Amino acid sequence: MLIATLDTGTTNTRVIVWRDGSPVAEAGRPVGVRDTAITGSTNKLKAAVGEALSEALSSANVSPGEDRLYLGSGMITSNAGLCEIPHLAAPAGKNELAAGMRSIELPGVADRPIWFIPGVKNRAGAISLQDCDMMDIMRGEETETIGVIHALDIKGPAVLVLPGSHAKFVGIDEAGRIAGSITSISGELLDVITRHTLIAGSVEHGFAEKVNTEALLRGADHGARLGIARSAFLVRLLDLFGDLDRDGRASFLLGAVLAGDLAALKNSDSLKVAPESHIIVAGKAGLRDALMALFAADPYFTGPIEGAPDTIHSISALGAMEIARIRGLI
Repeated sequence: MLIATLDTGTTNTRVIVWRDGSPVAEAGRPVGVRDTAITGSTNKLKAAVGEALSEALSSANVSPGEDRLYLGSGMITSNAGLCEIPHLAAPAGKNELAAGMRSIELPGVADRPIWFIPGVKNRAGAISLQDCDMMDIMRGEETETIGVIHALDIKGPAVLVLPGSHAKFVGIDEAGRIAGSITSISGELLDVITRHTLIAGSVEHGFAEKVNTEALLRGADHGARLGIARSAFLVRLLDLFGDLDRDGRASFLLGAVLAGDLAALKNSDSLKVAPESHIIVAGKAGLRDALMALFAADPYFTGPIEGAPDTIHSISALGAMEIARIRGLI
């Protein structure tokens, strides 16, 4: 069977075509739900998804009679996407996600129905100022989580760390279900400080090419004690009056920003992370290893810390196919 996995985020759309479990073609467009928010129309997103799917299928040399399955996940199922599907309330694992899949026809985008996977939220019902920290949401990270659980054969409970513009910290319960999550905008914050503030010149408008572990840990210590605003300015002072090189200053800034994520894990009501929790960090080697160093240096975290390999072609697609298998589509 030929399977096309479609993953739309805030700014990008990616399609991968799989044949007999192996990727054979892919295509993407720098278009996501942000374009819908800006224009007030889904036309640009529809065109991008359709073009990427068509290009990937063409590159895969699909035979006329070949059986095909299209799977969609991510922000494409949001109110700014192409078909809004309500979040499932946690706990939700692959069985619940499979049951929540919906087959939707999108003429002009795909030549057959697309099976969409819903996102997950921490709880049902409304929130208030008093309990807003108990809520969190995800669209796309649920398939990544299932993909990592499947690829690494993870036995819960555990906490999966998914770095990115919006970093996700996903709780996995004893049954391998998503128990809840915490989201931070640490990636966006780091990008803004690095490229669009007075501090940008002190890091030469770029992230650390090689993380300086000592500077990273010092930055995290200052971030935890002084907050991000003061700690970020220290990067400029280190540039003007210190002898730390550019990578060192960028590493200090990275630690100061990520300190907020570790504080959230220890204090948020959204996800109760015990000191002995098994921590699994995904992502590319540099950021993954920096996060692992921060966890290892923090006395609060006493459980095992594991890095997910970055050799998996697409953990999101892997998760989507595992969910489809549970649904009986594969």
